[in-house]
Amino acid sequence: MFPYPARQLLAWLIACAAIVAAIAPAAAQEIPAEARYGDENMSAELLADGMPVAGEEWMLALRFTPSAPEWHGYWSNPGDAGQGMTVTLDLPDGWEAGEALYPVPERLVISGLMNHIYEGTYAVLIPIDVPADAEINGFPPVRGFAEYLACTDRICVPQDAVLNARSGGDFARWRAEIAPLIDSTGTFEITGDRLRLAIPLPESVGLSQPHVFAANTRLVDYAAVQTFMRPGGDMSDTLVAEIPLDEYGTGEADAFAGILAFGDGAGVRFEAVPGAVPAGGEIIAGPVGMGTPPLWTLIFGALVGGLILNIMPCVFPILSLKALSLARAGESEAQARSEGLAYTAGVVLACVGLGALMLALRAAGEQVGWAFQLQEPGVVIALLVVAVIITVNFAGLFELPSLPFTRSGKPGGAFATGLLAAFAATPCTGPFMAAALGAALLLPTTQALLLFAMLGLGLALPFLLIGFVPALRNALPKPGPWMDTFRKVMAIPMGLTALALIWLTVQLGGRGFAMFALVMVFGIVLALAVVGRLQTAGKMAWPAFGLVAAPFVIFGAFALPSSYETPGARLSESIHSPVAFSREALSEARASGQPVFLWFTADWCVTCKVNESVAIERENVRDAFEEAGVIAMVGDWTVRDEEITAFLTEQGAAGVPLYLWYDPASEAEQLPQVLTPDLLADRARQSAQTIGSD
Repeated sequence: MFPYPARQLLAWLIACAAIVAAIAPAAAQEIPAEARYGDENMSAELLADGMPVAGEEWMLALRFTPSAPEWHGYWSNPGDAGQGMTVTLDLPDGWEAGEALYPVPERLVISGLMNHIYEGTYAVLIPIDVPADAEINGFPPVRGFAEYLACTDRICVPQDAVLNARSGGDFARWRAEIAPLIDSTGTFEITGDRLRLAIPLPESVGLSQPHVFAANTRLVDYAAVQTFMRPGGDMSDTLVAEIPLDEYGTGEADAFAGILAFGDGAGVRFEAVPGAVPAGGEIIAGPVGMGTPPLWTLIFGALVGGLILNIMPCVFPILSLKALSLARAGESEAQARSEGLAYTAGVVLACVGLGALMLALRAAGEQVGWAFQLQEPGVVIALLVVAVIITVNFAGLFELPSLPFTRSGKPGGAFATGLLAAFAATPCTGPFMAAALGAALLLPTTQALLLFAMLGLGLALPFLLIGFVPALRNALPKPGPWMDTFRKVMAIPMGLTALALIWLTVQLGGRGFAMFALVMVFGIVLALAVVGRLQTAGKMAWPAFGLVAAPFVIFGAFALPSSYETPGARLSESIHSPVAFSREALSEARASGQPVFLWFTADWCVTCKVNESVAIERENVRDAFEEAGVIAMVGDWTVRDEEITAFLTEQGAAGVPLYLWYDPASEAEQLPQVLTPDLLADRARQSAQTIGSD
């Protein structure tokens, strides 16, 4: 276990690198008579592949041999720390040295820092272009000077060596170890916070643990998990890689090159230019648990997930709409089927529409996820107005003749109900649908939209079955005067929905923003009350609505944008005193050697809040966490946060809630999205026992 913090390690290694770099200019001008540091820890030899031949390529090799197994050398791009090799050669006039050719490097992660290294003896080949008119009389006197860094996981030491070329070495093996250059050029694009790369590579090539070693510096996050997929179809011989960008890097590049390691010590070099990169495909490697299941299982998961969503807490506020629709479906078979189809069409259209918009925004580089609409204050205000209108309508304050949410025999009302139900009922993900929605972010567009459609079908399925199965329909109460009372009772959950949206408005835009929203809503309710009185008197009502509501709506249009306050970073109130999520905070927490519980939540996610009440914010859980030394960390996704969205995507999640448990020196374990009361306490005790037995 490395004893120093990551930042101290990085600073120390950079200092070592600076020592080496400081003498590079002098070395580039002439070869010194003797080495300054020596090569005691990592010896270097300059070997030649036989005698040179005029007009042909002559191969030299720098062979590095560590003095002990713990020492390692570096690739040309050393990664987050270390230093690449610098070589100066004294060649005959007219002879030119080509680009150094490296074997496939290995990965070494220390305290979250990725190093590109070589362990054991390795050779770097340097091709020499020998002129056709070169006069060769015996072995040419070639001298060289190499500067490099030799490191263990605790210390780095600058090394240098004055070299004299001699014939010898196992060039056949060394050539075989060099990553060959692919003869076709790849393409890359930078979208959002990641680089997407398309490498022409036959589908038959086995990839046990693929990894891209980037030659570009300060562009990608070397230690981040990389995702690999095969687009399929005509692009089956293309490998697509997605690599998170370096948060502190340049974020742009005119070209991209590197080595693609297959995972078995073999690999290829590639070069890529800016261009289109195929979207979606079958995931063959990525974050733990991110492999794409067969499409039929995703379809089944989306269907069952949508069905279960009917009983999830985030759907309860709109159950009043469904209840009224189901009740009136008993009037006639034709009406029941018509409304069942209309309601299903509304739900499916809303789910597909939201899914398509989300995919389009992500393709444009926006970091959004499922339920992104509830991160927008304007959308929440619109939902608040709709919820209030439906509440007072259910309460009997007025009637809606053109949008008959509660009138029988009108498919338009069922269709509108379906639209609203899907829009308001899909912020949270539940069992089965989580994997489907996560995969939808990575699949081809047509397959992704199919999953969203199946989600909508599952959500609408109970209502659809009522419409087409007479036995189920006959089990419903017959229409009658009781429906008016039932409608007034159903105003209660809709009113609670409106109150929840008011609270969410405060969280998104501040108290002033919410107050102005309430003023506008009050004006709309006042206008609807006037409409109701005129309807009761049998007079023309809706022109009066426009006259009364217009001043309040105009007031809201100007006052709301000016009163909006951008929410700052905040932590949800919790008995665990959690740390705010960031990649740096997570790395530091994991480096502490303690278990880490990380949860992602949002104020608009009812499932999240129920889980927090039932399973997270409990005294027995807090006590278990304290005994086990668990570090609690929370990511608040109430408003759009690109870092959180990117992290959710890496974990194969399209939205919240998401619960991750990290045991020391272990990868993340995804916990169920519906937590039981004792799950976290039991998990903490299990971690404590594991740590105690080590």
